Amino acid sequence: MPSVTHEALVELFKNRPTLAAEMLQDALGQPVPPFTEARVESSDLAEIVPSDRRADAIIVLLVGEQQRPAMAIVVEVQLGVDLDKPYVWPVYVAQTRARHRCPTRLLAVTIEPTMARWCSQPIDTGHPGWILTPLVLGPAGVPVVTDAEQAKAAPEVVVLSAMAHGQEEVGEAIGVAFLAAAAGLDEERRAVYGDLVLSSLNAAARRTLEEMMKSGYEFQSDFARSYVAKGVEKGMEKGMEKGREQGRQEGSREAKAQAVLAFLEARGLEVPAEVRERVLASTDLAELDRWIRRAAAVGDARELLATAGS
Repeated sequence: MPSVTHEALVELFKNRPTLAAEMLQDALGQPVPPFTEARVESSDLAEIVPSDRRADAIIVLLVGEQQRPAMAIVVEVQLGVDLDKPYVWPVYVAQTRARHRCPTRLLAVTIEPTMARWCSQPIDTGHPGWILTPLVLGPAGVPVVTDAEQAKAAPEVVVLSAMAHGQEEVGEAIGVAFLAAAAGLDEERRAVYGDLVLSSLNAAARRTLEEMMKSGYEFQSDFARSYVAKGVEKGMEKGMEKGREQGRQEGSREAKAQAVLAFLEARGLEVPAEVRERVLASTDLAELDRWIRRAAAVGDARELLATAGS
């Protein structure tokens, strides 16, 4: 089953059909013909290959009043080695070219440097003269977006930038640029893209961004205002459910303690034994409430206890 990261990257290209052409031309230096529209087409290639085989996305660049296909781009997100791909990628290209009757490119997308090298290997089909060399968009080719206006104009590009460069020092600047774009997104994309950006940033950048979102920063959006509240609510729900399972008689105290732990774990933070024991041992409801709020901001679970008295 495809991972969340895989599906998220695919959605970026589907939500912004011009993204594939932009990356080919701007990031990889590949010429793209003039076009008036970029359209997401069916990626089901069942006519040639088994029905469970399909490309991640197929984008067709259209030109003129007749909407004539000028180029098709097969987008394949690759996060791990798949020895089947050198055999099916030529099929994807050939079938897409036959269906749309236009030049067709294969664009492999990855945020893993080692996978970028793997994807770049030429594929010898065995037919004289037909060697398919995938065009690869790896982290080195993804633009670093720190400009607010650029982020507003292309939200999917700044999300892709965060996924590729969020662990670097520039991660915080990318996150701030995303906040500038968040207000202009519909509610669903704002929530999904926001989660992707925050989960891609390094701990320090994520902590700074979360604090900005809570403190009324000028780029604050509906997503920013609701992020922590939703996270706490989610943690509370998980904690309360866990509390009920472990014993209803302990009531609100146990539920809140479990909420603290559940929210830390939901954010991917490791919870040391001493932190877990201290939280579960607390009988102070106000303290537990403070910890629930702190769980949304700390970059390390141990910081929860270090600020317990604040």
